[in-house]
Amino acid sequence: MERYDVLVIGAGPGGYVAAIRAAQLGLKTACVERWIGKEGKPALGGTCLNVGCIPSKALLESSEQYHRARHDLAAHGIEVGEVGIDPAAMVARKDKIVSQFTGGIAGLFKKNGVTWLQGSARLAGDGKVEVAGGDGASQTVAAEHIIIATGSRPTPLSVAPVDGERIVDSAGALDFTEIPARLGIIGAGVIGLELGSVWARLGSDVTLLEAVPDFLPAADRAIAAQAQKAFAGQGLNIRLGAKVTAAKAGADAVTVDFEDKDGAQQAQFDRLIVAVGRQPVTDGLGLEAAGVACDERGFIQVDQRFCTAARGVYAIGDVVRGPMLAHRASEDGIAVAEGIAGQHCHVDYGTIPWIIYTWPEIAWVGRTEQALKAEGVPYTVGVFPFQANGRARAMEAAQGQVKLLAHAETDRVLGVHIMGPHASELIAEAVVAMEFCASAEDIARIVHAHPTLSEALHEAALAAHRRAIHV
Repeated sequence: MERYDVLVIGAGPGGYVAAIRAAQLGLKTACVERWIGKEGKPALGGTCLNVGCIPSKALLESSEQYHRARHDLAAHGIEVGEVGIDPAAMVARKDKIVSQFTGGIAGLFKKNGVTWLQGSARLAGDGKVEVAGGDGASQTVAAEHIIIATGSRPTPLSVAPVDGERIVDSAGALDFTEIPARLGIIGAGVIGLELGSVWARLGSDVTLLEAVPDFLPAADRAIAAQAQKAFAGQGLNIRLGAKVTAAKAGADAVTVDFEDKDGAQQAQFDRLIVAVGRQPVTDGLGLEAAGVACDERGFIQVDQRFCTAARGVYAIGDVVRGPMLAHRASEDGIAVAEGIAGQHCHVDYGTIPWIIYTWPEIAWVGRTEQALKAEGVPYTVGVFPFQANGRARAMEAAQGQVKLLAHAETDRVLGVHIMGPHASELIAEAVVAMEFCASAEDIARIVHAHPTLSEALHEAALAAHRRAIHV
């Protein structure tokens, strides 16, 4: 029986990072992964690299370039002829990027001495794990430390069963080779908005049906209101408080029944995407028999060091409570590996950035204004619009704003919320500032290069003390 110091189950952004870090720390490490890629070959990277973060951003970039060529270049004095789109080529480009990255992880495993065990894992107790290969062969391996990093899958909706043709989940929506004239999306969260943006830019008439009455309830209300207005201007028809009661696929269309404030409604779409959230993947792992406890929603219960109720078994990423974000899972992976090696084990969940890769992008870190009000925390607000930012105007991308929240007494930065160009990059400065317990005054006194988008954060920090210069 092969024995390892660390065995990781799952090779997504949490699992493969944990495996690499454990190997770097001198621990004999193996990683079990069962994913089969589009070409029918085993692949590393999990949901994020195969059917999530990376492929969706590739399509977002392609659709954005197409939209810019059709609608935005003229403002720069650039004349182009008739612009066309080849969805099949766009998807092929996406697949090539995915293949490069999944292959890259295999290379990193080899470089760091991580053994890849291809197949499905099941806990057998006493530090043993049964690995069933895709070829029918199986083996039992042992490890002193076992890390569960099996990630999540799209949450199914019983009233809208996925058939892989007319009704698809978020993975299926990445492989359309034809642009649907009418596209319906159940769910107006991060995934729904990103996928809706892709196909709306390419010409689809997109309707998003969201059951909750508030738009992006996790985001700051001011940012959410601006975003909703911006998306409506782009042609996204967002129906809030719309609960889907049935969806039936026909030969040529999908008929969707839903209820909203006006009563029973019906709509027809050429394709329907179900994007109502994600759920942890824990089935088939033998958790109960191994003594690993889950909560009422199926998330594995862990302590501050990611330990489960079973000795030597840990869990990270989407299978435990917390934000279902790839970068969060990776930090979990590093932390648990370093904890196993006897080092400090900590992830600050209060400074994890959230990002929606629409255009304009939306990003935030820390607490929202509504949360501070509910908690009775005294705060000041600094807001600066990109309309007053020279770089944003030069880019023809001046929608949105930066909103900074600071403690009214200590001036410590409590949250930063951005809607605007490259918000996904700008939010990093706010994360660093909050990790170092910076005040609004600290950011205000840092010299920011001109002209840059980052000046908007600088001005928002000044605005928190009524000192903004350009508004």
